[in-house]
Amino acid sequence: MTTKYRPKMKPFAHQEEALRRSWQSAQYALFCEMGTGKSKILIDTIGALFLEGKITAAMIVAPKGVYKNWEKTELPKHLPDDVLEQTDIVAWSPSTSKKVLDRLYSVLSPDNRLKIVVMNIEALSTVKGTNYALEFVASHRALVAVDESTTIKNPKAKRTKNIINIGSRAAYRRVMTGSPITKSPMDLYSQCAFLGPFMLGHGSFYSFQGRYAKIVRRTLGSHSFNQIVGYQNLDELSSKLDAFSFRILKKDCLDLPEKLYIRRNVELTDEQAIAYKQMKDNAVALLDKGAGLVTAQNVLTQMLRLQQICSGFVKSDDGQIEKLSTNKLSELMSALEETSGKVIIWAVFVEDLKAIKKAIAEQYGEDSVAVYSGNTDPEDRQATVMGFQNPNSSLRFFVGQSRTGGYGLTLTEASTVIYYSNSFDLEVRLQSEDRAHRIGQKKNVSYIALVTENTVEEKVLKALRDKINIASEVMSEGYKEWLI
Repeated sequence: MTTKYRPKMKPFAHQEEALRRSWQSAQYALFCEMGTGKSKILIDTIGALFLEGKITAAMIVAPKGVYKNWEKTELPKHLPDDVLEQTDIVAWSPSTSKKVLDRLYSVLSPDNRLKIVVMNIEALSTVKGTNYALEFVASHRALVAVDESTTIKNPKAKRTKNIINIGSRAAYRRVMTGSPITKSPMDLYSQCAFLGPFMLGHGSFYSFQGRYAKIVRRTLGSHSFNQIVGYQNLDELSSKLDAFSFRILKKDCLDLPEKLYIRRNVELTDEQAIAYKQMKDNAVALLDKGAGLVTAQNVLTQMLRLQQICSGFVKSDDGQIEKLSTNKLSELMSALEETSGKVIIWAVFVEDLKAIKKAIAEQYGEDSVAVYSGNTDPEDRQATVMGFQNPNSSLRFFVGQSRTGGYGLTLTEASTVIYYSNSFDLEVRLQSEDRAHRIGQKKNVSYIALVTENTVEEKVLKALRDKINIASEVMSEGYKEWLI
């Protein structure tokens, strides 16, 4: 590393090795499993290149659920104070308000400060977002990074074409993902094409496909098409990747802490936002009306209804379920693409379990997922646990109701635990965490929380992480503090 740059936090051994290999490279891929700290590697790279005078700006592109984490958490956490004091950080927004526009356009003018823009990849499917990104990169000597780069694996997608165009104008380029191949080796082409048109030795997708895929010409009626029936020359492909990438899995990082906590933000859809406000206003009015009789259970019941809206449904008093559009399920699937190995997914509601199982089965196959809930037959429960604990079984995803499956089970084959929704019970949370983190676990465990921004879910997660009993706290703090 440069002698000028001093990391705020000492890097782990694997991070130090990745930095040593990559920080000066114009193009590089960080294929690091979720939980191994690839964000810090990128941030230290940006800081070092800035102090060396190699860049004046950086653009970090990430999915909706995580891009604001860069602005609010990752950059302030990892950029050294002396660099942070010289840095302007803004998050992209399509808003047309004067305040937002002034902030966005303030970083287009170069000066002696480091300018960092974080954008959601979805914005690059729009003319407005793409034009802003192009103007930002044209105004600076920039590093452009794509976090969770499997979001650009489709070479025909508009956002893929746009980010490749934007990246071609940058001085430095990075892609980052834990699982660069989610379906087939063909996923690699666009990610590497962003780094440079000939990183894999092929200037077009069809040339790349012809080299590494086995293709058969099929005819169906009057329609003819090419079908991939297998792959070839994969040792050669792997060797090419090694020249400009760093690969690390969590199981290979011996110095990581035992528990790693990761948050992924989810935005309410317009439909959810309307339902959430209406439910919140009704809850406050109801509790105000009976202020002298308010109990912790009353408040928790209202919070539960708000949490259901965050999960994408409303349950009426007569038990009828009304579905709402939600971003949470797509955020879960995005998180799963970043993981390897077996995964536990905890949820509170039966509706959550159904939706999760359906989405995973469609993506990974029926045999890959099983549900463990109060409705699961006892014999099926045992078979599910045994299948999950068998490393050779095709059962990869354990989808459980935390109050039912969070006690007594040993699920140490998983080193990733995702909370789709949280119980308000602190004991349930602690017990469910320990299903994977117990005797027999040989790996570090990552806990990923899907949190709907500006809702009760944020406060609930903070309380559980701080080991606060929510039922007691809602009365001592006042119910409005929780609902509003």
